Amino acid sequence: MHVRGEVPPDPASGTPSPAANPPGASPPAPRAPGAPGTPGAPGAPGILGVEGVWRFAAPAVDSSVPQARHAVRDLLTAQGMAGPQYDDLLQGMLLIVSELVTNAVRHAALLSPQIVVEVVIGSGWVRLSVEDSHPYRPRALHSDEVESGRTGGRGLLLVKAVTTEAGGVYDVERTAGGGKVVWASLPLPVPAPRSEQGN
Repeated sequence: MHVRGEVPPDPASGTPSPAANPPGASPPAPRAPGAPGTPGAPGAPGILGVEGVWRFAAPAVDSSVPQARHAVRDLLTAQGMAGPQYDDLLQGMLLIVSELVTNAVRHAALLSPQIVVEVVIGSGWVRLSVEDSHPYRPRALHSDEVESGRTGGRGLLLVKAVTTEAGGVYDVERTAGGGKVVWASLPLPVPAPRSEQGN
């Protein structure tokens, strides 16, 4: 599984700059209006706050779940998100990517043999999305539905809980091609004052 970095889209047009697609590289999967990495994403800073975009495609099979988890962990660690200060963020992101990829593999593989995972890092936030070609838009279960024994939607309920607890946002949006993008954005931890860092 290869993670490919991209130059953020041009703020005026919302399209990837030429540098994002070197000759011979496959073009990135289309982004829905308001989806991660595009201007005007709900509950997230504008595109001018984007510092980096990384995305990779994977087959919609069970083995892609741990592979996506490891790729996201390695990426975030390489971007400096290591150490106790980032533990909660890292664990939250790993749980989110595991649940979202698992959902895509279990429920979308028939119509979407490939999924796309994207990580966008901005100033003060990090956003993770999983895109597939299946038109069904899942929703998180409510607590009363969990108590009644329903099972479908538990993964999104967990994603919603982790995101909300961290002070972030999540959403499910339709893509231009009729599929969907499920994304969650979490705030980066506020750096501790220098006096606390030295203790």
